[in-house]
Amino acid sequence: MLLFPDTLFLLFATLAVDALIGDPDVLWRRWPHPVVLIGKLISFLDASLNKEGFSPERRKVLGVITLLILIGVGFATGYAIDYGARLMPFGQALTVLVAAIFLAQKSLYQHIAAVRDGLRTDGLAGGRKAVAMIVGRDPQTLDEAGVSRATIESCAENFSDGVVAPAFWFAVLGLPGLIAYKAVNTADSMIGHKTERHGAFGWASARFDDLVNLPASRLSGLLIALTAPLAGGSPKTALRTIRLDARKHRSPNAGWPEAAMAGALDIALAGPRSYPGYTVEDPFLNAGGRKSATAQDISRALNLLKGSCLLLALFALLSAAAIAALNGTAVF
Repeated sequence: MLLFPDTLFLLFATLAVDALIGDPDVLWRRWPHPVVLIGKLISFLDASLNKEGFSPERRKVLGVITLLILIGVGFATGYAIDYGARLMPFGQALTVLVAAIFLAQKSLYQHIAAVRDGLRTDGLAGGRKAVAMIVGRDPQTLDEAGVSRATIESCAENFSDGVVAPAFWFAVLGLPGLIAYKAVNTADSMIGHKTERHGAFGWASARFDDLVNLPASRLSGLLIALTAPLAGGSPKTALRTIRLDARKHRSPNAGWPEAAMAGALDIALAGPRSYPGYTVEDPFLNAGGRKSATAQDISRALNLLKGSCLLLALFALLSAAAIAALNGTAVF
């Protein structure tokens, strides 16, 4: 579908709508968010298929079946909505509105800004309270620099997972691909953990999530690097940090946007981290950068987030226009 400029124009419109409207609380207080419904399906499959006493091999097979069900339901749902929209007047507007639900530009900005504002207004206690909403690590072990670094890391990683990846799969496979991606990504966050219960059952979801996030993580790193001047940084430095450090991260994908962010802000990210019940001893990304991050650095990261989202939208718009011009076709 990348060869069809109308899909890319719809992506541009989707990014614009999400940036302006986001996820209105008034709407989701009355109806369940689609991601919540996906989560309920995953919980049902987990409870139905992941039984205690099953061998790891059986759990792994049932986990593969669970993944295939989620992908199938995601594709079928997206296809049904897309097909119905094509039969309606102004149906493309419906496609845009539905797609915008699955992007997270504005909500990500708001969650990251909440940590910055918490630090500024209520000090370390306010920062810890806000950061606990977006990261899994133990907030009580974090000082102000730790809260700031954790927030910036979350900004980078969630830009890839919550904005670029769904946008990418919408561009490639339309609404079916977007909803299927969100189903896989939600499954990874719910069952893709190396625990006794989910180590085998969630294996397929975790590995497939790594695969489908691979192109978006590289693109995210590039977008952040290109917008480095918005935070007083250098694209060259950010790209060099990606080249040297991205693969040091334990995740095959998170290291790319995080390394770009670290290089653009000239701070050290990742490194040793404490989670409830365990710690990880990872190397720093951009180890020579400052470790004493502050609320001001969170503001700089937000500038990169805004600039990267805008650059992504412009890329979609210009690509659509270029393809339409080359093909000699009308957009709609």
